[in-house]
Amino acid sequence: MPATRAFSARMLIAALGFTVCAAAVAVEDEDFNFDTTEDLYQVCSISADAPTYLTALIACRAFIEATVQYHDAVSDRKKMKRLICYPDNATVEQGRIAFVAWAQANAGNAEAMAEMPVVGLVRALAAKYPCR
Repeated sequence: MPATRAFSARMLIAALGFTVCAAAVAVEDEDFNFDTTEDLYQVCSISADAPTYLTALIACRAFIEATVQYHDAVSDRKKMKRLICYPDNATVEQGRIAFVAWAQANAGNAEAMAEMPVVGLVRALAAKYPCR
């Protein structure tokens, strides 16, 4: 299942027109370094009325898209076990919502929130879309 089919750039552009309800958080320039899962969470959960909303939304969705494309490429080409088994009709926005929900549920877990953001994102997507 190619990532570009399920997580296409067209979905990203189309979704930019939608207002997303999210927790009101302040996004700092440092958050865009994506050093930790907490950074990614801050960017992906920015309030729709924040001045940096569009920038944060694009950055979040691009991070998700890149992570999923890499996961799909590595697991398909190297015959490695898939960690995320999303349905063909899954969207980047659904992935963002799943990640934000996972991060909110794990906000008190300092160890999980300090991990590299790609690890936190894969954990979140694997929880939402487990491989059976």
